[in-house]
Parts: sequence; C-alpha cells; structure tokens
Amino acid sequence: MEDKEEQSLNNHSYSAYIITWLALITLTAITVAVAGIDFGNAIIVIALIIASIKTYLVLTIFMHLKLENNTLKVFIIIAIFFLIVTFALLFSDYSNY
Repeated sequence: MEDKEEQSLNNHSYSAYIITWLALITLTAITVAVAGIDFGNAIIVIALIIASIKTYLVLTIFMHLKLENNTLKVFIIIAIFFLIVTFALLFSDYSNY
C-alpha cells in the first residue's frame, strides 16, 4: 500500500508535463526573438537568465529533482556554484578585450 502512495507522489500529471513543455517552447521563442533585438552586451545576460529558467523547469519537472533527498540537492547546488564561478571568470576575462 505504501509503495503505491509513494509512487503516486513521485509522478506528475500529463498536464504538468504539457504545461512545462509549452513554457519551454515559449521561452525558446523569446530567446530567439530577443537575439534579433540589439540590446548590446545585455543580450548575453538576458539569454543566460532565460536559459537558467528553462534549466530549472527541466530539472524540477522532467528530472523530478524536487522530490529527491537533500544529499543530491547539495551536490546540485555545488555544481551550480562552480558554474557561476566559471561564468564569472569567463566574462571577466572576456571584458578585458
């Protein structure tokens, strides 16, 4: 009995997947539309923000990370931290040219 209850808590409905998929398609269209507009150097920041939102949606809905234990969440936070450090170092080097 407990297995079925636990299994039902781990599954999302089809409507959640469809809504997430539509959100990802919409965000992709926004990314393409923004790429055609001249925002100067801010275009990189805007694209990274949109990509971060899309990543969050995929991780929480499709990969079910919202339902995982805390150890995995700690490793994901560490990976995101190092990704941010990498981007910061990359853009600090890029801005010197």
